[in-house]
Amino acid sequence: MMTLPQEVKKFINKFRAKKFDIYVVGGAVRNLLLKKSVTNWDFTTSARPEEILKLFPNAYYNNTYGTVSIPVEDLIYEVTPYRREGEYKDFRHPNDVVWAKTIEEDLRRRDFTINAMAYDAKTIVDPHNGQVDLNNKSIRAVGNPDKRFCEDALRLIRAVRFASQLGFMIEEKTRAAIQNNAALIANISWERIRDEFLKIIESEYPSEGVVFLKNVGLLSHILPEVDICFMIPQKSPKRHHIYDVGTHLIQSLKSCPSKDSITRFATLIHDVGKAETFRRDEKTGLITFYNHEVAGTKLAKIIADRFRLSNKQKEKLVRLVQFHQFTVSEIQTDRAIKRFIRNVGAEYLNDIIDLRYGDRIGSGARPTSWRFDLFRKRLAEVQKQPFQIKDLKIDGNDVIKMLELKPGPKIGEVLKKIFDEVENKKLKNERKILLEEIKKFA
Repeated sequence: MMTLPQEVKKFINKFRAKKFDIYVVGGAVRNLLLKKSVTNWDFTTSARPEEILKLFPNAYYNNTYGTVSIPVEDLIYEVTPYRREGEYKDFRHPNDVVWAKTIEEDLRRRDFTINAMAYDAKTIVDPHNGQVDLNNKSIRAVGNPDKRFCEDALRLIRAVRFASQLGFMIEEKTRAAIQNNAALIANISWERIRDEFLKIIESEYPSEGVVFLKNVGLLSHILPEVDICFMIPQKSPKRHHIYDVGTHLIQSLKSCPSKDSITRFATLIHDVGKAETFRRDEKTGLITFYNHEVAGTKLAKIIADRFRLSNKQKEKLVRLVQFHQFTVSEIQTDRAIKRFIRNVGAEYLNDIIDLRYGDRIGSGARPTSWRFDLFRKRLAEVQKQPFQIKDLKIDGNDVIKMLELKPGPKIGEVLKKIFDEVENKKLKNERKILLEEIKKFA
């Protein structure tokens, strides 16, 4: 039998002391059965909101669905009375919420069988065989899948999210219903789509999740820029690619070592500009994608805005796509590498290296090469050098004092010339040496 934390048992006992039924429900039960950690504790109860508020003076209740939020130590427990729902008005929200009398009624309204189980610290209530589906690693809708998805179209992408997080398959009838109702995703806000999509990208099986989205027809609605890439070939004379662009993007995502959602997102879309720039020479059969990173940068901005990414997330996504096509050569100068670091941003260097790592494997190449390894070492070495004038071991005050100048443009000119000498390795960035150099401008 599952073991609940002591604080959860105490919480349940407060309801029982007042003769109310209460169950842990939803994802918490699923994770307990899978022996995964539980971060969100949700409960359902025979008590009504006003009765719950009497039990917990610090609780608050400000929604139309009956959910009461109760602070417990560092967590918030969400408690909702048994309920059944009527018709849905907008493919997302029910027209009205009616209190139910039994736990079985409440579980009947839930999305998938693996989320439609309840536990009261003694007994598991499982009227829809959620435990069987857990054992079979299957995502199956409760009852009629078409009805479930028409009630709440967000469930279309949630099914894929659970599959990619858990490594499960989607049951055949549920999968067919997703495909039949895929267009309903247009009724869902982009904020909610974004949250579910990023969870897919962050999951243990992100590439499989995106393939699921494509195969059930959802990708064409939320990321048409990637969906069309599966129709763009890359195999041609003088090219190293072995996959079409879409498959390459999937393979790149699969091989990207980063756990960061935006880095993974950028890896997935880094070559979307190739659909627009595709050209094939009729005589030689050579395929080219000139300036695809320019086209891709424009699309990355559009995608970031569509998904309602924050300004910081958008900046990162766009930069990684814009500069992913960087040169790796043993003859690059330090100045060229510094320019690359400035363009990408020092804070995103590890991210763009992870993108390139995935890109290489997704192209059928080896994970690394001696040039790539050398480039990474030089990135680290160059960052130890001064990047800008303010990194010098001297400043404007030193120039003013030694040359007996008043504040003015002359000071900046002197510092700029000294910085150029340091950057070109004609001078060491040591204070004593630079102070001597200042004297030459007298």
